[in-house]
Amino acid sequence: MNPLHLCIALCPLAAYMFLLGAINLSRRPFLTTGGRDSYALGVAVVGLMIAGPMKLFLPDNAAALFGPYIWLLMLSLYFLAVTFWVLMEKPRLVVFNSSIDQLKPVLRRVANELDAEARWSGDAILFPTLGIHLVLEESSAMRNVQINSVGSRQDFLSWRRLELALGGALRRETTTPSPYGGILLTIAFSISVLVFLQLMRRPDLAALEWRELMMF
Repeated sequence: MNPLHLCIALCPLAAYMFLLGAINLSRRPFLTTGGRDSYALGVAVVGLMIAGPMKLFLPDNAAALFGPYIWLLMLSLYFLAVTFWVLMEKPRLVVFNSSIDQLKPVLRRVANELDAEARWSGDAILFPTLGIHLVLEESSAMRNVQINSVGSRQDFLSWRRLELALGGALRRETTTPSPYGGILLTIAFSISVLVFLQLMRRPDLAALEWRELMMF
């Protein structure tokens, strides 16, 4: 593969892995929303989209008309699609570097503070007053817990209240770093070294491909 294509395709993915690796090596659980998690994944694969489908199916007539600005239009369309996907998702929270057994006591305290009528059933919990219903799903290999909504009738403002309350409670918790974080950092570092060596080996080819990509 051309070194520039390799750089474009893999650098966002390496940055995403660096971020996940750092989070998993932290000594505290990390809470984020499902929307942010999905958007981060969309950013991670944008390089693969540019070097793959966008380059392959680039409309010649539009490229001739807009010149290098065609890439701005293509990226805008891509991120609009990612935004639409995120907006269509059901409410969801993700807790990195934690297990269900570690999260349950914290969530139980938060649930009692937010809704005195909160009821547990296995790994699911119903907040009658807040109007939300959720279930915990664990990924043991990656040591994270998904807090997924159950059903379509959810109160989004209550989910926001739950996010803020749970985030504040988790900041007071400690955990052991996940070995998964070291694996991610190793992969990300290897990708970065590979891309750097390829760029240094053929800088002339990378410059030529950049001019062709920008259609100068």
